Amino acid sequence: MSPVKIERHLDNEEATHRLAAELAKALRPGLVVYLVGDLGAGKTTLVRGVLRALGYRDKVKSPTFTLVELYEVSSLYLYHFDFYRFDDPREWEDAGFRECFGPTTTCLIEWPEKVGARLPPADIRITLTIPDAGRDATIAAGTEAGEECLKQLQPSVAP
Repeated sequence: MSPVKIERHLDNEEATHRLAAELAKALRPGLVVYLVGDLGAGKTTLVRGVLRALGYRDKVKSPTFTLVELYEVSSLYLYHFDFYRFDDPREWEDAGFRECFGPTTTCLIEWPEKVGARLPPADIRITLTIPDAGRDATIAAGTEAGEECLKQLQPSVAP
C-alpha cells in the first residue's frame, strides 16, 4: 500500500467546512477516523462540517461530557467520540464503546491518544495544527479502506 496523504491549509472556518464537505462525500460505513490536534485546533468544527454536508440540520454538540454522540444521517450511523476527559485508557473498555465499531458504523474520534492501542486502528488520521494564521490539515490513510476514501477525496482538495 503506497501512502496516501493530503495536506491543506485552511484559512478560516469556511475552508474547514469545505474540506469537511469533501470528506463527507468519501465517508463509508466501517471507517474509523482519528482527529488529532490541540484544544481549539478545529476537530469539532470539522465534524460539524461533515454532518452539515451529510444533511444533518440539528445542533451538533461536542461530546466532551457525553463522550459520544450518535447521528443517523444520510446512509451512515456516525459516532462522534471525544475522549479528552479520559485519564486512563481502561475507561474506554469500561464504557462499552467497543460495540460501536463495526462494518455498519463510521466513527470520528477526537483525542484517540487518550485510549491508545485499545481503539481499532485508524483508517484515516486527520491532524490539525495551528500555525500563525488559520489551520493546517494533514489527512493520511492508515489502511486500504482509508486509502480508497482519500483517493476519492484527493482530486477535490488539491490546491
